[in-house]
Amino acid sequence: MGTAERRRAPDESAAERSQARWGAEVPDRGSPAPGRAGEYAGYEQGRESRPLWVEEPARRHPLPDPVRTAAVRAVLVISVTLIQAMVAFLCTLAGSWLAFPMVISSVASTVVATWAVVDVWVTRQVWSQRYGVVSEPSSTARALRRERRARRRQERAALREQERIRRRGGAGQLSHS
Repeated sequence: MGTAERRRAPDESAAERSQARWGAEVPDRGSPAPGRAGEYAGYEQGRESRPLWVEEPARRHPLPDPVRTAAVRAVLVISVTLIQAMVAFLCTLAGSWLAFPMVISSVASTVVATWAVVDVWVTRQVWSQRYGVVSEPSSTARALRRERRARRRQERAALREQERIRRRGGAGQLSHS
């Protein structure tokens, strides 16, 4: 049940909305089930009748495998870079001898992290170029092509008519001016 449906029925209780959403009976949690006493007996009894979650269709397609791999690699490299930068900062504050090597490694990691992000972008572009083009013309393209063909047909028919008139030597014309 979406937000709009909830707004249409504000007097509906949460149990009724849940019942409408899941299509199953919502147990009354206030009264104990027969043979068992307790507040949660009704809940446990109705647990088998409704699923834990409902699969919803994805709004967007998942990333292709090579792009996902590059993205995971980039996230790992970026997280290591951030940890190194934080350690370098803390070592600098503490005056530790480890501060200088950590700063140098943080700079190197920043270069690698930038490369990893560019790798994700390039991998995505390459994948889209190789596999992302669907060779079906859209309905708009079909309609435009149909209009172009009809226009060309009309132009050819008009040219044939002009040629026929010219071959007859002007017969059928009202005046020669």
